[in-house]
Amino acid sequence: MASAAVCSAEQQQPREEEQKKQQDISSELEIGEVHDVQELQRACVEDVPERYVREGDDRPGGANVCEQAQIPVIDLGELRRGEGDELARLRLACEDWGFFQVVNHGVEGELLDEMEKLARGFFALPLEEKQRYPMAPGGIQGYGHAFVFSDDQKLDWCNMLALGVSPPAIRRPALWPTAPALFSDTLVRYSAEVRALCVVLLAHVAETLGLAPGTFEGMFGGEAAVQAVRMNFYPPCPRPDLVLGLSAHSDGSAVTVLQQEAGRVGLQVRRGDAWVPVHPVPRALVINIGDSLEVLTNGRYKSVEHRAVTNSEQDRMSIVTFYAPAYDVEMGPLPELVGDGEPCRYRRFNHGEYSRHYVTSKLEGKKTLDFAKIN
Repeated sequence: MASAAVCSAEQQQPREEEQKKQQDISSELEIGEVHDVQELQRACVEDVPERYVREGDDRPGGANVCEQAQIPVIDLGELRRGEGDELARLRLACEDWGFFQVVNHGVEGELLDEMEKLARGFFALPLEEKQRYPMAPGGIQGYGHAFVFSDDQKLDWCNMLALGVSPPAIRRPALWPTAPALFSDTLVRYSAEVRALCVVLLAHVAETLGLAPGTFEGMFGGEAAVQAVRMNFYPPCPRPDLVLGLSAHSDGSAVTVLQQEAGRVGLQVRRGDAWVPVHPVPRALVINIGDSLEVLTNGRYKSVEHRAVTNSEQDRMSIVTFYAPAYDVEMGPLPELVGDGEPCRYRRFNHGEYSRHYVTSKLEGKKTLDFAKIN
């Protein structure tokens, strides 16, 4: 099969120039006062600051939350063994939902527990310690608030720690916490296992499309494929009916892997006009399709909007891994999925170009994907 994505180094700008662009963006932005929401919660504020208060349909809750529906659960062990109709179930999950939980995924339970404990330990540190790893205005790595670009933008009730993992060139070592002890070493081990899971998942996704299992891994650039992690901490909020923990959005990745804590529900997935809460399955990981895979499948499998809501009594934390093609990969629908009455719905573009567009845009549903659509 001819590869549908090729490396085009001449389209990739030097890393130093990209970093300078980010610095220029950060220096030009005026984002106003951005509170640390954990500190607001510790101060026992009764009134939520105005910048966090949503309006109208943007507020959570109400009749458009569907508690009865559940996203599918896929058994990766059965997929690996080729047992039952698990491949057909995966196809339906990708076509109908764009979200599913996966069990028997191969990531060690002890490692999941250790990473969760260390991430919680980081967010429990004093503010001064966490601020040693600051996220610059408009930046996407470090501790703080991502996707904030103006002083009148509504804010999310969430603190974040975001880090580039692979390839090594995207890492910012100064932003990797030295406390708690073993945080960074554990994150490296955790990320290696999650990356292996992404490769396996994409192989099975390719099979559901009638493609060779190695199709996506072959075009993603191997070791140059991009992997990043973001840890989200949502402290209790005095008015969860007025705020969002994370604004509705789709992910720019190919696939996203989310670890959520047992017994703590906050993630919601859009299905039609409703929002479906994702109830954690013990030891499962949540998988969702990102914009990149929507483009590659010519819209056969679509990325899906999702958001996070808060709670007045209980905090919540999630660990999210984003896996995407290398920055110098040329993106576009696979030739096998175009034709026979299926028009080409997306243009060809450099993935690094789309990634820059995504991280310099506020979270606003699937609006960033307009970048790639053919009108």
